[in-house]
Amino acid sequence: MSNLPLMIFAAGFGTRMGALTKSEPKPLISVAGKPLIDHALSVAHSAGVGRIVVNLHYLGDQIAAHLAGQDIALSWERVTILETGGGLRAALPLLGAGPVLLLNSDAVWTGENPLTQLLAAWDADKMDSLLLLAQRANALGHSGKGDFLIAPDGRLSRANGREAPIYLGAQIIDPQALQYVASNAFSLGLIWDKLIAKGRLFGTFHDGGWCDVGSPDGIAIAERLLRV
Repeated sequence: MSNLPLMIFAAGFGTRMGALTKSEPKPLISVAGKPLIDHALSVAHSAGVGRIVVNLHYLGDQIAAHLAGQDIALSWERVTILETGGGLRAALPLLGAGPVLLLNSDAVWTGENPLTQLLAAWDADKMDSLLLLAQRANALGHSGKGDFLIAPDGRLSRANGREAPIYLGAQIIDPQALQYVASNAFSLGLIWDKLIAKGRLFGTFHDGGWCDVGSPDGIAIAERLLRV
């Protein structure tokens, strides 16, 4: 069992899904007969995660009803959405002290469990955050540019090239790093830039398949991946 808690991000508006998220939040969109958030929870349970927190904002009551009866804590962002950094900070009372696993709820995975991979590679002595990556060609459903360059020792730097490795929405982070940004609502990308400057942001590659289900086209791509 993992001794690190997990936060699953489920508060977003899902605007790239268009009409599909007008009345249903993206985490409840079905892929291969199962809501996206249940795919994320399957990853968590397979990794032996003991404490799970889910943040909620857009149509959050639907997600809360779906999760009812499960041993999952809910971090409500009722007034305004706090983005990934602000959302993590708001959830810290539920997560407890120390490093935290983070997982987006809008992707599906094959191969080695992504959380297990992160836990095996985590080294708190030299890392403040460890991101799971894939080579651009293996990042299905992702149409944007690459995110990072990775050095031989695993340290990350920013990249703008289309073929650079992609961040897959799974990481470990020491919440102490949140001290670098004072805003209530902010992206963890701001924290990553601070950690890059300090040589404390690292990456490792996912051993398996991954598909971003951020748009309607991603649903069919993800279902094909899961059938392989």
